[in-house]
Amino acid sequence: MNGGGPEPATVLIVDDEPRVLDALEAVLAAEFRVLRAPSGPAALDLLRAEDVTVILTDYKMPGMTGVEMLRESLTIAPEAIRLVLTAYTDVDSLMEAVNTGHIYHFVAKPWDSHELLVVIRRAIDRHALAQENARLREELEVAYNAVRRQVAEIRARPTAFDTVIGATTGLRESLGLARKILDTATTVLLCGETGTGKELFARLIHDSGERRGRKFVAQNCGALSETLLESELFGHARGAFTGAIAERRGLFEEAHGGTILLDEIGETTPATQLRLLRVLQEGEVRRVGESTTRKVDVRVIAATNVDLESRVHEGAFRRDLYYRLNVFPITLPPLRARPQDVPSLAEHFLRTRRGRRAVAGFTPEAVRALQAYPFPGNVRELENEIERALALAEDGHPIGVEHLSERVRDAARTGVSPSTLNEAIEELKRRMIQDALRECGSKTRAAERLGLTRQSLQQMLRRRGE
Repeated sequence: MNGGGPEPATVLIVDDEPRVLDALEAVLAAEFRVLRAPSGPAALDLLRAEDVTVILTDYKMPGMTGVEMLRESLTIAPEAIRLVLTAYTDVDSLMEAVNTGHIYHFVAKPWDSHELLVVIRRAIDRHALAQENARLREELEVAYNAVRRQVAEIRARPTAFDTVIGATTGLRESLGLARKILDTATTVLLCGETGTGKELFARLIHDSGERRGRKFVAQNCGALSETLLESELFGHARGAFTGAIAERRGLFEEAHGGTILLDEIGETTPATQLRLLRVLQEGEVRRVGESTTRKVDVRVIAATNVDLESRVHEGAFRRDLYYRLNVFPITLPPLRARPQDVPSLAEHFLRTRRGRRAVAGFTPEAVRALQAYPFPGNVRELENEIERALALAEDGHPIGVEHLSERVRDAARTGVSPSTLNEAIEELKRRMIQDALRECGSKTRAAERLGLTRQSLQQMLRRRGE
């Protein structure tokens, strides 16, 4: 044998003349395992009992011909490679034999030993290639089915609402409402102050509902002018306005079958509100500069940090659009960072951003400083603090006190947190004033943001000695 190597391929030779079988075996036996059959029926019996790689048969035999035997063998050994020895020259008969017997090659008589070995080796290579292709197809089918099952499991998986920060505290009621409308097309209005995670909440509703396999798009309605916002939402025709050098689909068309979030919906103009009303009423959009409409199937989630009902009474927001949006209102409460929650929240925010930097967590002093700070704002204030610290920290080292903002370090130095409601209110006022002055750059604009007159703001600063 071959010293423990791979088993030689099996070749079945079929001929009614023993001397031909002897001659073929003499050529092939040194390299292959050879089986002999003196007739077609005998060959079929061997095929039922043995795993044969190549069948080499005489064309003309008494009783069952070689081609008839090969035709019968297709149901017994469909993967075997079929060869025919023949001196027959009838082209039509040979073509019929190729078509009906799935014959790979004809070997002309008298055959040359070297050429015969070359043909047999090629046939075996072809068989091996076919086997490998079949194996790869099977593995691909298995992998494809596994992916399909995984996708199905993910889609059928219970919603991950319980993993949301605040799921067991302030957000419990809001999450309970959201669960009720996951698999509907109901329009949702998310209300809450800036930083309560309205976009994340909208994406959670989309990803957990029946439209999760389709697109989710979001647009801040207060970030663009009326013309640009309408072009972004509804699309435009070529030449609809200066710079419109080609037609463009809007976000409503992009989100067909999925969900669109209209953030800061209260900042839209009356003209844009009228267009939005048409989408909600008729389920169709008209691109800027076109006269025809296009049907869209989009779930609309609107979000606002202002009191839309008050805007309606003031005449700044369409009443009919408000009622279309306010089908299922959900109010998101501010997520306050309680001292006992700060370490876990900080680690959560760090994990979601650690891919950018290889920092090693927080020092104990940094954790204590974060806990000492009252965080009168919502959780986004803590998130921004971690973002800032991560940018300053060095790779491979933990975030320390020196990487935190001055106001957090000040709180750590005093080590005193507000112990009464009045102290907490005063601290909140101080922080809001500081933030407004820093971000607005002037007392006049800061006072406008805070809803104060400039004189009132100056008085508050004087009382605090600032």
